[in-house]
Amino acid sequence: MSMKTSENKIRVSAVFYGRVQGVGFRYSAHHLAEMLRLTGWVRNEYDGSVTVEIQGDRASINQWFNLISQRRFIEVEKVDKHEIPVDENEGRFGVIY
Repeated sequence: MSMKTSENKIRVSAVFYGRVQGVGFRYSAHHLAEMLRLTGWVRNEYDGSVTVEIQGDRASINQWFNLISQRRFIEVEKVDKHEIPVDENEGRFGVIY
């Protein structure tokens, strides 16, 4: 992988709060990530939140965040997010059950 690719890639960790479980959030997260060619993972948490780590170029990640919040039935009340180190070995977006 070239250095230029690495420099343009970011990884964001985010925790979504609101009506985000039982509404197709993980399916939507996976579908949108594949559509935008992003990698990472999504999982439900015991407290009713959903955690996501998503990786790719900044514009596509911003688009993913905008689209996931507009999905039918999903009601995001709050998102805590921050950038974390890129995982150069990751090749796809997965759903953790």
